[in-house]
Amino acid sequence: MDFFQAEERAKRRTGWLIALFSLAVCGTVLAVYVATRFALHLAGKGVLDQLWPYFWEPRLFWNVAVYTLLLICAASLYKTRAVSASADAIALGLGGRLLDPNTHDPHERRLLNVVEEMAIASGVPVPAVHLLPAEPGINAFAVGLDPSRSSIAVTDGCLRMLSRDELQGVVAHEFSHLLNGDARINLRLLGLVHGILVIGLIGSMILRTLRAGDSGKRKLNPGGIGAVVFVGAALYLIGSVGVFFTRLIKAAVCRQRELLADASGVQFTRNPAGLAGALKKIGGLDQGSRLLAARAEEASHFYFSEGMGRWTSLLSTHPPLLERIRLLDPQFQGALAGGQLSPVALEEEVAGVAAAVPVSRAVPAPARSVVSSVGALGEQHIAYAQSLVARIPQRLRESIREPWVARAVVLALVLDRKPETRAAQMNALVSVGDPHLADQVARASTALQTAPVEARLPLVDLALPALRRLSRAQYTQLRAALDRMIRADARIELFEYTLQRVLLRHLAAQFEPQGQLPPAGPPMDVAMALSILLSMLAHAGAADSAEAAHAFEAAGGELSPGRFRLALLARQQCDLRALDRALARLRETAPRLRAEVIGACAAAVATDGTVTVAEGELLRAISDSLGCPMPPLLPGQGVAAIRPSGGAARARAG
Repeated sequence: MDFFQAEERAKRRTGWLIALFSLAVCGTVLAVYVATRFALHLAGKGVLDQLWPYFWEPRLFWNVAVYTLLLICAASLYKTRAVSASADAIALGLGGRLLDPNTHDPHERRLLNVVEEMAIASGVPVPAVHLLPAEPGINAFAVGLDPSRSSIAVTDGCLRMLSRDELQGVVAHEFSHLLNGDARINLRLLGLVHGILVIGLIGSMILRTLRAGDSGKRKLNPGGIGAVVFVGAALYLIGSVGVFFTRLIKAAVCRQRELLADASGVQFTRNPAGLAGALKKIGGLDQGSRLLAARAEEASHFYFSEGMGRWTSLLSTHPPLLERIRLLDPQFQGALAGGQLSPVALEEEVAGVAAAVPVSRAVPAPARSVVSSVGALGEQHIAYAQSLVARIPQRLRESIREPWVARAVVLALVLDRKPETRAAQMNALVSVGDPHLADQVARASTALQTAPVEARLPLVDLALPALRRLSRAQYTQLRAALDRMIRADARIELFEYTLQRVLLRHLAAQFEPQGQLPPAGPPMDVAMALSILLSMLAHAGAADSAEAAHAFEAAGGELSPGRFRLALLARQQCDLRALDRALARLRETAPRLRAEVIGACAAAVATDGTVTVAEGELLRAISDSLGCPMPPLLPGQGVAAIRPSGGAARARAG
């Protein structure tokens, strides 16, 4: 899967979606005008034959159009904001519950392990995980405007009826929706459908009010009563027909995406039998993938498989089950015996994280391979994630799921190895106001000594679900503590910058939903932003100006020839405030240009053909800042583990 092509396709699909929805809204406006015109004529005791010559009244039409559009847009915006404010909203609305990160239930523990492995392998924060305990069918869905605000939910049937390979295939399918923008489109679809649905809800409310208020009818003349009844019935019918057509649009948009998500899930796991096995079990279960929740219909386009019974395939949001299975398993004969399934027997590895899997050590690091890895992962990434997580001490791995421990661990990651700097950082912690924080960070630092250095950012990914459970005051305290520790020696190391940017970018999405202020400074064009970014990277790994110039030239070779006039800036001009502004400017560019930018960044740090751990972490932070999730770079034979004390890995704080 090409992430940048998928992002462009997602934008085109959004454009088509808006166009089709606009047509549906126009039809709704015309229908409401017709209903209003008839109602006014009935209220005035007019004869229908006398209506037609005066049917068109421009002033009335524009009044109806404006108020109808305002109502639809307000309802759509309200619904979209309501479900976007929290990734938990849809799962909780369907009767779900957030899984306890420290659960001792072996099925739940297995699910959390699979999600954690997939998140680390794909280079995104670990999403919230929900269970729908009252749903015996096999289904799942992913929700999120972006990786910072995402959630994955599975039904009880999915949790207990699937083997680990089958569960991994389903989770990979859902991760593909998060990575290629489908989950964001699904949220918009939900809001758009609700905007037209509210017309029908108003009509239904009018009819219920008339039935409940018999005494009020006596105060109205017969024509008035007829007009009100007509308006209520007409609005209910208009809303119902409008929702029918918007569901047709929703189904047409969703069906092809499900096939693409199946293909991406197989690409991620290289195990088509796992995903095919899950689909076969759906076909062999009496309940299938149907959901029982009262509000299951409104989120039907989110599901892994068809969640509702359909009387016509036109309304189906998913391709036929047999078609999906045959695409994954060409030898499938089409026999799916219905019945009841028994929960699977759990493998021994479920009690903890998957055991370490050998990973190939000979992986090249050319710029083009780095670009192609963005938003895409393979079985080697998943195997590497399993191996990496298994090498993190078990006690640390389990305790980091608690908010207070997670906070101490991320702060301990920036502790310097030099005694004098470390002492200054610990003194800075004392000034934050929490008397226990310094001791907690010291204990976390001891636990981190046995963790592999390449696990630093994956540890942040694992800590994010717990950190999201902090209060706003605790988040503010964490942010202040991190900033004081980083600035304790008046210099900011590139790893410190990397950690701070990744951590605060994903936490700010929850704790600062109004958005952070853009970095201060004059407007910056794309050429200057590229010069700052590539100059910073060129100097970061260079021993002298000649090496920096060589790295900068290699980076420029990955950009479109002649498009930008770039200049290598002096090391003194490469401060981190300027880098923040540059990344903010480049985040606004088109997907294809961002692909070139990431390729240029990879070329700047890999002029020797390999990427160090520190360079890989910085690439991950840059890619993340540009909205392009990057899987961890698989370690090649020449990759070195650069500790934070390295002199070349420092930059001016600005």
